[in-house]
Amino acid sequence: MWHTNYFQPKVMTLLKPLDQTLKVGIFVCPGYFLGDVVGVQTVFGCSPNTEIHLVWNTLDPIDASPRWPTMATITFEECPDIDVLAVGLIPPDVIADPEVIAFFQQKSKSASAVIGSCGGSLMLGAAALLEGRRATASMAFVDALEDLGAIPVPGGQVVVDGKFYTAGPATGSFEAALIALAALRGEEIAKVIELGIEYDPHPPFKVGSPELAGPELTEQALGMYREAADACIAAARSAYEAYRGRPL
Repeated sequence: MWHTNYFQPKVMTLLKPLDQTLKVGIFVCPGYFLGDVVGVQTVFGCSPNTEIHLVWNTLDPIDASPRWPTMATITFEECPDIDVLAVGLIPPDVIADPEVIAFFQQKSKSASAVIGSCGGSLMLGAAALLEGRRATASMAFVDALEDLGAIPVPGGQVVVDGKFYTAGPATGSFEAALIALAALRGEEIAKVIELGIEYDPHPPFKVGSPELAGPELTEQALGMYREAADACIAAARSAYEAYRGRPL
């Protein structure tokens, strides 16, 4: 879709110049929430000289949630050092998996941007990567970040603390990716991508946050997945307690 020649940034120092391949790792697993990472895949997939890996421990077919048959493109063992590591909401058994935690701790060291959308922030917290950092998540998870050593930031905006980019669900994936892309490749490219995909949300009912929706509708929405959310939070807390204080 895009060609490098279309992008001629002003003279400036880029964290990752265009003549260097930008390597992006998007974590997938059975039951991962597609809406939390599709923005990362779209934004970076449209940017020049970018290599995207969907990472899991096997290459077997898996189902995302809501149902979306897919598969990883590379395994943990084969995954190279990456510039961008992204994760969305994933099931509690995956959050607490020692192999998964080891993967996030290892790959976050070399990454220049680590993105957690929605419940993906729980995964980063479980791996003890958010200690002392400002971070956010979806409304169901943001308060729980304090138990993972983070400083919770409600409100729905992307929160950037160092190389960690945390966001809410769905649109948060697009916004965190655009902000991270600007930091790595320059704001001009990020602007062209934002316009190219015409990212300009128009929520039809304007109830996409607790503040807009009010307490009754918010409670109804939270109730739809309260049990699953509580299980994810419990898994993240347990993993964090087990891994906090260990050398990364």
